[in-house]
Amino acid sequence: MKILVINCGSSSLKFQLIDSDSEAVICKGLCERIGIDGSQIVYTPEGKDKVTKVTPMPDHNRAIELVIEALTNAEDGVVKLEEIGAVGHRIVHGGEKFTKSVVINDEVIKAIEDVSDLAPLHNPANLIGIRACQKVMPSVPMVAVFDTAFHQTMPEEAYLYGLHYSYYEKYGIRRYGFHGTSHSYVSKRAAEVLGKDPSELKMIVCHLGNGASVSAVNGGKCVDTSMGLTPLEGLIMGTRTGDIDPSVVEFIMKKENASVAEVTNILNKKSGVFGLSDELSSDFRDLQAGYESGHKGAKRAVDAFVYRVVKYIGAYTAAMGGVDAIAFTAGVGENSGFVRGLICNRLGFIGATLDDEANKVHGEDKIISGADSKVKLLVIPTNEELAIARDTYALCK
Repeated sequence: MKILVINCGSSSLKFQLIDSDSEAVICKGLCERIGIDGSQIVYTPEGKDKVTKVTPMPDHNRAIELVIEALTNAEDGVVKLEEIGAVGHRIVHGGEKFTKSVVINDEVIKAIEDVSDLAPLHNPANLIGIRACQKVMPSVPMVAVFDTAFHQTMPEEAYLYGLHYSYYEKYGIRRYGFHGTSHSYVSKRAAEVLGKDPSELKMIVCHLGNGASVSAVNGGKCVDTSMGLTPLEGLIMGTRTGDIDPSVVEFIMKKENASVAEVTNILNKKSGVFGLSDELSSDFRDLQAGYESGHKGAKRAVDAFVYRVVKYIGAYTAAMGGVDAIAFTAGVGENSGFVRGLICNRLGFIGATLDDEANKVHGEDKIISGADSKVKLLVIPTNEELAIARDTYALCK
């Protein structure tokens, strides 16, 4: 079966066409600047050169039409329209209703709409992608794969905040967690690399990128995760604060005569390692260069980021009563031996040691712990699109 995977943002649309039998990527690409001047589609068919087409995209309906044209055109197309057997959609927030992926119907769409206030920047865009695909491919089954689903196994003690319980009952205010598709895929793949069944392992997954989160996975199930009601909670990230005293919001509002929206924008887009580095960069490649050249802001930002990751690893080791393996994934986790080294060299308290030579790895499955390490350290490249395709195939085959 050929499965089209769609990841729809407010002004962008990422896509991959995956063969469910071989799990090969037949074509992948991106529609960007949807509804904005200068919109374009960029895609790479398997075995062919990258194609870039600058063309008007007033809305997501047109973007989906262009995706289908790219996949099926006579010049560099890779599939016939009738060969697309199913579409898998990444949905950011499923609230408490969805604990696993589901085939999309009217009831599912209504439920996604109902929790859109929990992800106002993402769920409406995800719904636009679903409806656009339904318009172009009305008879093709579609599946919703939720970023929050993997974390729905957290116990109440882990997901509840210390707010009055009525706020949870009335508004669903709790920790939901995100990056769940990645955490699920990486925890399963890490177990495969170790030759273990996920049920045998206590694992910590560190999804470290511009957005970053840590999860505790005990016996294959998530028991805690660092992101919360929104993706703002948890680790210091590229431009997000991570954990912060809620009173900071009111304090800045008074000092800067700012609105809630303005302060929220600061917390999400002007903070994190970007803000801590005196706005040097949110890119860890730039921060590493600054760190090594003596830039005080870069060192400040990287040290704070590393400290927060180590603190969460320690907390989740305690929460699970031990840890067997720690997996690093996403842009920084997969590619920065520098950052991994700073983190792992602070994990002696759990008996973890690092193999410096193995830690030079970039973007491939590898065990990077030393021979004497009591905890296995791994690099596992994430593949959210493949995880979405697998769930879609399982539900539609």
